Amino acid sequence: MAIEFSKYERARILGARALQISMDAPLLSKIDDDSLSNLSYDPLKIAALELDSGVLPISVKRPMPLRKEEKLEKLKIEEGASDEMKEKIEQKEEKEIQEEGEIMQLANPEDEELEGEGFGESSSGSEELE
Repeated sequence: MAIEFSKYERARILGARALQISMDAPLLSKIDDDSLSNLSYDPLKIAALELDSGVLPISVKRPMPLRKEEKLEKLKIEEGASDEMKEKIEQKEEKEIQEEGEIMQLANPEDEELEGEGFGESSSGSEELE
C-alpha cells in the first residue's frame, strides 16, 4: 500500500532527509557508485530516490476535525397554521415596529412633505457663485 503525500508533505520529508544525508547520515537504500555519480551526489535527488523506493520510515500525522458534542435543534414546521393566524402575527409585528418607531422618533411622511415645500424656494447660493 503506497502512501500518497501532499506536495507540502513531500517537500517537508525530502528537505529533512536531504539535510540528514548532507550531514553524512547513512543511506537507507543500496546505491552503487555509478548511480551516485549520475545523481551528482545531490542529497535532494538521493532523498527523492529513497522516498520513491519506500525505504524511509516516515509517518505523517494528519489532524482530523473536532466533532461537536452539542445536538442540533430541529425546526418545527407548522403546516396546519391558518392564514388568519399568520395575518394576526404579522399585524402584531407591524404594530410593535410602529411603536418602536415612535419611541425612536422616526420621520413621519407628513413631516417630510412640510419640509419639502420650503426646499426649492431659496436659490441664492447659486446666484452668488456666478
